[in-house]
Amino acid sequence: EVQLVESGGGSVQAGGSLRLTCVASGFTLENFDDYVIAWFRQAPGKEREGVSCIDSSDDGSPYYVESVKDRFTVSRDNAKKRVYLQMNSLKPADTAVYYCAADRRCLMKYGDYGAEYWGQGTQVTVSS
Repeated sequence: EVQLVESGGGSVQAGGSLRLTCVASGFTLENFDDYVIAWFRQAPGKEREGVSCIDSSDDGSPYYVESVKDRFTVSRDNAKKRVYLQMNSLKPADTAVYYCAADRRCLMKYGDYGAEYWGQGTQVTVSS
């Protein structure tokens, strides 16, 4: 059974940093390499938003939504089946539950915010 578990959320002041971790289990190593890992977020009363995604290639071909470019960095350790989201210069607008997800493609590039597998989410709260 595939599982994705997020950690690293918390409360910070504006301008602060957090590092989210997504740990995948239930994949074989080869199978994990077939999957793009994505980060989504959902704020109260708002629709789910795609944040970033990364594939298993050497450079990961990372994708970022415009609002987090130059502030967030996604990275991936295929051997450990972990994906990280380093979030710097956080803003109150970044407050949301952040979800890790896995799919064969980075669907958010096409405006599709679905995925094959989902984690339970971790809360990020940024105060002004």
